[in-house]
Amino acid sequence: MRTIDDLDVAGRRVLVRADLNVPLQDGTITDDGRIRASLPTIEALRSRGAKVIVCAHLGRPKGEVKPEFSLAPVAGRLGELLGADVAFQPLDVVGDSARAAVDGLADGGVALLENLRFEPGETSKDDADRGAFADRLAVLAEIYVGDGFGAVHRKHASVYDVPERLPHAAGGLIAAEVEVLKRLTEDVERPYAVALGGSKVSDKLGVIDNLLGKADRILIGGGMVFTFLKAQGHEVGESLLEEDQLDTVREYLRRAEETGVEFVLPVDIVAATAFAADADHGVVAADAIPSDRLGLDIGPESGKLFAARLADARTVFWNGPMGVFEMEPYSHGTRAVAQGLIDSGAFTVVGGGDSAAAVRRLGFDEAAFSHISTGGGASLEYLEGRTLPGLQALED
Repeated sequence: MRTIDDLDVAGRRVLVRADLNVPLQDGTITDDGRIRASLPTIEALRSRGAKVIVCAHLGRPKGEVKPEFSLAPVAGRLGELLGADVAFQPLDVVGDSARAAVDGLADGGVALLENLRFEPGETSKDDADRGAFADRLAVLAEIYVGDGFGAVHRKHASVYDVPERLPHAAGGLIAAEVEVLKRLTEDVERPYAVALGGSKVSDKLGVIDNLLGKADRILIGGGMVFTFLKAQGHEVGESLLEEDQLDTVREYLRRAEETGVEFVLPVDIVAATAFAADADHGVVAADAIPSDRLGLDIGPESGKLFAARLADARTVFWNGPMGVFEMEPYSHGTRAVAQGLIDSGAFTVVGGGDSAAAVRRLGFDEAAFSHISTGGGASLEYLEGRTLPGLQALED
């Protein structure tokens, strides 16, 4: 696919599909990582005299204008980071005031459109509805740049349909993400270890299935581990459990043994009486979780075990926290895995989403990892071997 280096953008209107879906609390951005990740492409286009029109989504307003999902806080933060004014019209995606803001851009100027998902056509499954909204977006610009990696697994108007209507290229972020993911799927340097966490096995079924033929070892933590422990016949108490996935997990364990892929499961668990930071909690053996407790983190011995199984790896992909890292008592497993990635000296990829948020929240230096992805779901689907609509649309 072409990149922005292949484009002549001077004096031209360039629509950049970014991923600015940041977490908000009471209207305040709590993690601006995705905004910062979008800066290099925006600044590169500005420096070459483009009129940059940024578009993105925030949350799931489901096709309705909802002020609590406005990108206004993002516009403010983007302007701060760029050191420049960002034209923005609240609650107007592609209406008269938004078009006027775009028309008023000087060379090197930046405008941010309001939340794309205020428009039902953005996420519509109907090709005609989606296409109609894509037409309204495309008329604003002369060139399209796809740079929202976190959205490329969605067949949405701004991701899939607009590049069909305009000359297009990949931004620097998408180009970098694809290069990294190829290193995880083609000519992988071994040993190749994968650490998976998060709450549900069902969210990771496809990637586990695909990695059973590619990874050397797979470490399992987070809420999903309890389905694995139950599949082995162990008591999991009140812990998160997906009963309907037990047979699938048993099949994964059987296939792993058959193919020589090592599954590494926790040997101890931090189990609590309730889902709360101040609940009574303690470390128990992974095969002896009390029936009235729920697991909220892997235990300290598991943290050491996981770090040891990462130590000799040359390639590591991590997606999903090992516990409820937002609560300090249950953050230590995630911290141990993050430190294990750093200490391994391997090519390390943090697979976006909660994993990337954990890295920042727990105070790790982002530069200590080889790559921190901006798209958890997109990364997983790529590793599953799926075709991602947003990448397909950027290919010539």
